[in-house]
Amino acid sequence: MDTHPTDTADAPASQPEDETPWLTAREQRMWRAHLEVAKLLDYQLGRELQPHNLAINDYEILVVLSEAPDRRMRMTDLATATLQSKSRLSHQITRMETAGLVLRQECPGDRRGLYAHLTEQGWETMQRVAPDHVRSVRAHFIDRFTPDQLDAMYAALAPIADHLRSLRGRS
Repeated sequence: MDTHPTDTADAPASQPEDETPWLTAREQRMWRAHLEVAKLLDYQLGRELQPHNLAINDYEILVVLSEAPDRRMRMTDLATATLQSKSRLSHQITRMETAGLVLRQECPGDRRGLYAHLTEQGWETMQRVAPDHVRSVRAHFIDRFTPDQLDAMYAALAPIADHLRSLRGRS
């Protein structure tokens, strides 16, 4: 639990530095709403990709590769870009290779390095699925905000993303 059982006020009680800085009721409400939205949105978008035989992580890889130069990226960079472990990404790329969406290619001059390369079938899949996915993102997220709310959400979230990327060494 993130709130102290007796802290129901909107402002945190003054506490000695060695105690846990429990979330206020207001902070807890926002934190839990964020978690719920993130999980529900991920679930819904994933569900709407199922008719295309794609998982949300597959789609993310297709997007990242489609935007990369020559539609390919070193596996280590792809793992970083998609926030996956190298091992998990390797298993996922194996599944996507079997489906004909990507190929692994050796890196010239680096015997240990590998590229993930978007195949023509992967590119065609991306082009076919992207319009449906964008409609889903719009319907379930973007269109739920006014233009001012979109600007405020970006202003609130961008510094958090910057902070978290810096912790990973990816600024």
